[in-house]
Amino acid sequence: MKKGPGLLDTGPLVSFLGSGLQHHSWCCEKWKSFRPPLLTCEPVLTEAASLLKREGCDADPLFALLERGVIRAALDVQQEHSDLRVLMRRYRNRPMSLADACLVRLSELEVYRRHGNKVIPVLMPE
Repeated sequence: MKKGPGLLDTGPLVSFLGSGLQHHSWCCEKWKSFRPPLLTCEPVLTEAASLLKREGCDADPLFALLERGVIRAALDVQQEHSDLRVLMRRYRNRPMSLADACLVRLSELEVYRRHGNKVIPVLMPE
């Protein structure tokens, strides 16, 4: 089991909730190695709800995870807007969404305490 909370991005969240999606089994297996709550942000939840709808899946299980405390929106965009703006400016030559910026900022605040050029560890399917 991982120590401390994990950060949850859109892709793994959608794959976990979408049983017919490509990386569903991998996400379910990795999900077991984290203890709740998995931390995320409202832009990730918005992206996930939209992608689930596009895949023909119901968003209700997303809300169930929130209600049960399995996932938690742990960043206030309004409160962090200055730092989010700085991140998005810094990475303007790369495809950084608001959700990505929120997760990077969340990693600085809550999990890895990464700043500057330090790499944020990421779990991804091969």
